[in-house]
Amino acid sequence: MQRMGMCIRLKPGAVAEYRRLHRAVWPEVLAMLSACHIRNYSIFLKQPENILFGYWEYHGADFAADMTRMAADPKTQEWWALCSPCQEPFETRGEGEWWAVMPELFHHD
Repeated sequence: MQRMGMCIRLKPGAVAEYRRLHRAVWPEVLAMLSACHIRNYSIFLKQPENILFGYWEYHGADFAADMTRMAADPKTQEWWALCSPCQEPFETRGEGEWWAVMPELFHHD
């Protein structure tokens, strides 16, 4: 199992819409997350800076293949098309990233 963290900003004025979307995440999107071996997925919001922090645990064997599968899913693409306009990526994110990946610094069970 691999713990993963990532962050992104919400655009000014997009908080209410982003909250609305995530009160009712589509079942097909949730099913795809599970099919791609993602568990314990949480998104946290830091206000007033409007920074989102996402956390999940990856339980698969090939993260790249699972992310490719998810990205190819039409329902997931529809969901991202609704969420992405609310988001503002960090300029310092890695090449090819939308959400900036954060390496784990510390963990305690």
